[in-house]
Amino acid sequence: MDRTLSADIRARHAAAWERVVVHPFVEQLGDGTLPLERFRLYFVQDYIFVKDLVSMAGMALAKSPDLGRASAPINRFLAGVLNPENDLFERALTQLGASEEELTSSVATPATQGFCDFIARVGHEGTFDEIITVLYVTEGTYLDWASRLIAAGRRPDNEIYREWIDLHGPAALGDFVSWMGSHLDSIPPERVSARTDWLARTALGYELMFWEQAHSGAGASWPG
Repeated sequence: MDRTLSADIRARHAAAWERVVVHPFVEQLGDGTLPLERFRLYFVQDYIFVKDLVSMAGMALAKSPDLGRASAPINRFLAGVLNPENDLFERALTQLGASEEELTSSVATPATQGFCDFIARVGHEGTFDEIITVLYVTEGTYLDWASRLIAAGRRPDNEIYREWIDLHGPAALGDFVSWMGSHLDSIPPERVSARTDWLARTALGYELMFWEQAHSGAGASWPG
């Protein structure tokens, strides 16, 4: 039996997918041993990144061949990002020692800028199927690492860390990732091109770079 497209994406890029899901940043987040300054760097950069992620999801709505079927899951995803996640951003400022002004005026690191440019281009130039491919990778990897931590009972003492894990677990992302997987699996083979594989590989590469810059601090600023 032939593999489905969603299974094929995961199988072709299993090593990279696994590196994202079990990255030391994730492990330390789950244990509560992640230094606060590392999470702070990640958190600020994610705040920058989310703006382009929301724009790409909005473009998916605009490009959907079947707005009725796509609107509900995508709208729920956007509501989840713009409401509880944004609320967490605001409440975390005090604990992370960052002001709202600092958060909103921060600039993207090289890795973040590259990731943002990538998803912005996919949103504007890509097809609906291509946007869903990238979202399936970005949200699917997050669902996997959060699900793994939750299933293992990893509940760090830090309230912000716990909420960040829950915000990406099955209750928050499970239905959306499942819907995207079903959509990908419904795409006729003649509509699947080599670009699909490139998009998945590139998205995973940027996800890994995002973890790396936050965990090590290396490459987290522009040279000069």
